[in-house]
Amino acid sequence: MPAPSAAAPRHHAGMAALTLGALGVVFGDIGTSPLYALQAVFAADDGAVKPTEGDVYGIISLIVWSVTLIVSVKFVTFIMRADNHGEGGIMALVAAIRRAKLDRPWVKVALVAAGLFGVALFYGDGMITPAISVLSAVEGIEVVAPGAESYVLPFTIAVLTGLFAIQRFGTEVIGRIFGPVMVLWFLVLAVAGIGRLVHHPDILRALSPHYAVEFFVDHPGIAFISLGSVVLTVTGAEALYADMGHFGRKPISRAWFFVVFPALMLNYMGQGSLILDTPSAISSPFYLLMPEWSRVPMVVLATLATLIASQAVISGAFSVTRQAVQLGFLPRLSIRHTSEDEIGQVYVPAVNWGLFVAVLALVIGFGSSAKLATAYGIAVTGTLLIDSVLFLVVVRVLWRKPLWMVVAGVLGFVTVDLLFLAANATKILHGGWFPLLVGAIVFVLLSTWDRGRVEVSAARVEAEGPLQEFVDRMQVMVPPVKRLPGVGIYLNPTRDTTPLALRVAVDRIHAIHEEVVIVTIDTTTTPHVPESERIVFDHLGYDHDGYSHVTLRFGYMDRPDVPQALALARRTAGGLEVDFNPYHATWFLSQITIVPDRSPGMARWRKALFVGMARNAASPADYFRLPGERVVTMGSRIVF
Repeated sequence: MPAPSAAAPRHHAGMAALTLGALGVVFGDIGTSPLYALQAVFAADDGAVKPTEGDVYGIISLIVWSVTLIVSVKFVTFIMRADNHGEGGIMALVAAIRRAKLDRPWVKVALVAAGLFGVALFYGDGMITPAISVLSAVEGIEVVAPGAESYVLPFTIAVLTGLFAIQRFGTEVIGRIFGPVMVLWFLVLAVAGIGRLVHHPDILRALSPHYAVEFFVDHPGIAFISLGSVVLTVTGAEALYADMGHFGRKPISRAWFFVVFPALMLNYMGQGSLILDTPSAISSPFYLLMPEWSRVPMVVLATLATLIASQAVISGAFSVTRQAVQLGFLPRLSIRHTSEDEIGQVYVPAVNWGLFVAVLALVIGFGSSAKLATAYGIAVTGTLLIDSVLFLVVVRVLWRKPLWMVVAGVLGFVTVDLLFLAANATKILHGGWFPLLVGAIVFVLLSTWDRGRVEVSAARVEAEGPLQEFVDRMQVMVPPVKRLPGVGIYLNPTRDTTPLALRVAVDRIHAIHEEVVIVTIDTTTTPHVPESERIVFDHLGYDHDGYSHVTLRFGYMDRPDVPQALALARRTAGGLEVDFNPYHATWFLSQITIVPDRSPGMARWRKALFVGMARNAASPADYFRLPGERVVTMGSRIVF
């Protein structure tokens, strides 16, 4: 991860188009928080926060300065400068930490583990966001038609079912309307807030931070508990950073400061002003802020906006899963690319339907957005805290900034994050345990696969033996092994060892192709690898005719299409190195049966879990886009 720079994604679209796209994808989650955030504050702890002048001014001031410090200052101004070759998000920070040179190895292990737990919490957040967003929007039916309460849950379930069902078609077409819909949404938020402030401007005094301080001094316990709901106003802040690779820092920053931030502030202050005049409005301050004639269309618009917010989170879960697979924290999964032009548009069936089941369970189990808000926040604050810690490590270790900057970051960022995390800890017994449980399960899966992959790779290296020795032995073998016409390509995880399938071919079939090409896939800790740097060719010595090795380098955001990469190398090299057609060659895969034993290392239950994950991994033929009709699989056994 380089020092702060102007590094940005390679986009050909204009700044206006990118800014519009960012509005449609990046800000859906944080942009729909006004639907439920303020309502949740007054519903928390059996109405501990009262619709009085002191409490309302204090809460609005807390919201204004929480959004300002966490989103505007921490993320947009500072953390988004930590781009990993244009990409952002907690997984990019994890990749940077893995590259960093630290004096104490255990520190790196701890930081990577913390990053993985942040990734795990993201999945917990990804389950709650669609549930609370769509449910809060549909609950507008109760305001429009008070007798229609029984229709809220069935309609919410129907909307969510449709949302998850269309994921397999991708978001390319739908994405074109996301931006304009969200522009309309933020315009409505701003106009609704301004309409209230024009007649009752006193709430503007809440812009002063002294009201938040006064609220804490007068009611320290209540103010602390209220932070657990105030944090709902910053949910989605991670999305600004995670989606930086799609749009770039400048378009996201401009969309935030010129559109989203002012619209949110105006709407929150408008809701606060309404509550001061009409205390009963705490039941649904968002919808009651709207003129009565506009509430039915607002339910429709809010539902569309929450679907967009949910879509952003679901797509983010697909993207994070893909990065985790590429970096070796998950086994190969079935990942479908839904666009020929945009590499980031992917669909992961296992993640999609897993999220769907969890979201339905949340909607049915909690029943209302107010109750669901009690489970929301703990995963968000945990992720925000981990982002801050990893970012400050990058600032000190990779950017080599002075210590006082890191200390200032700890005091300014980490302290605020810890305060919000502590306030949300009170939610654990009231539903907050759910995202923590999901996070713990995902963390165990990620860490188990990472550890098991290392141990199995070590056992596999020992079983395969050195590649150079194997090639040398083939030159002097008597009688020589039979050579078949054509090209045989063997996939192998390392450059230095012999593919197990190649050993099986020699020892059992006693025949190999005239041209043997061993291909190793190297996934880098950078998001993308230029095509000019994709391939590294090795003849394995001048005397070893018929044997060669190719290393293909892919970034963790690249699509690992192995035949396509070899075909590209063939064209660009003019046949000097890759002088065969990869689509006409025979591909050999090593089918490994992993057998856990009682040897020291991983716990037996984790070994069993690793074996189960390995059995459900996607076929390497599909994952690496191999021509299925030309793939041969040979089996072997690895004990670890």
